[in-house]
Amino acid sequence: MAVNPIPEGYSSVTPYLIVSDTASAIAFYEKAFGATEVMRIDGPHDKIWHAEIQIGNARVMLADEFIEMGIHCPKTLGGAGVSMQIYVDDVDTIFNQAIAMGAAKLRAVQDQFYGDRSGMLRDPYGHIWSIATHKEDLSNEEIRSRSQALLKKCKPTQA
Repeated sequence: MAVNPIPEGYSSVTPYLIVSDTASAIAFYEKAFGATEVMRIDGPHDKIWHAEIQIGNARVMLADEFIEMGIHCPKTLGGAGVSMQIYVDDVDTIFNQAIAMGAAKLRAVQDQFYGDRSGMLRDPYGHIWSIATHKEDLSNEEIRSRSQALLKKCKPTQA
């Protein structure tokens, strides 16, 4: 029997977050986002080599940073080069829950031109999350039109 190249429960792209303390990150994601721990592999020196959590229908992998192997977390690097998008039933509740758990607000929750209500935060481990609830189905043309109308209202700053 042929083996599926994408394991059951995973998607083609699966985020893999490097954090300074995987155990506390898992606890944060459980309380802030309703994550469920799926697995954990302990490594040397009280570090976690690999862990997996489930957030909604998405699997997320995590590991502690191993500086000696060139594996660094955003805090060590001075920032995150990517952000995560998470869709939830109630953005306001989940966003405020994450802030109460120690996340830093980057952008308040508000209705967006593309049909979502969303806000952006940085978790205590340096990862950036956009938390959203989809409120309105729009065509690509409607989104483009709304974005152009919004840009006309804004005064862009010079770089």
